[in-house]
Amino acid sequence: MPGRGNTAKNKSKSKTRSTRAGLTFPVGRVHRFLRKGKYAPRVGGGSAVYLTAVLEYLSAEILELAAKAATDNGRSRILPRHIMLAVGNDDELDKMLGSVTIPQGGVMPKIHAQLLPKKTKNSGKEPAKGSSNTLSQEY
Repeated sequence: MPGRGNTAKNKSKSKTRSTRAGLTFPVGRVHRFLRKGKYAPRVGGGSAVYLTAVLEYLSAEILELAAKAATDNGRSRILPRHIMLAVGNDDELDKMLGSVTIPQGGVMPKIHAQLLPKKTKNSGKEPAKGSSNTLSQEY
């Protein structure tokens, strides 16, 4: 049937919105979640692309920091503990995910200031025995 547009020259391989935007995360799925979530009566196509890009950036940032924490601990596999350490050591991520509980993450290592040993009065005033100042005075 001529005029229908089903000829071989008109057929081309379809491209997903994720590949058009250069993203790894699924734009179509995020768009579906935005529509089904009833956040607004209408959802534009650009909003799904933008939100997908933000989600991909945030997850890449967290995984990069968690991989660094894993290698610092001598591990080749990222555990929830490494994600917890990565988020806790980054100021902006800690502020954003401050009220989030990561299962099996443990707690951030911190020693309370009151538990640290007290500083002595004469620290820094007199040189310690055997230091370079006492040796130079003897000769």
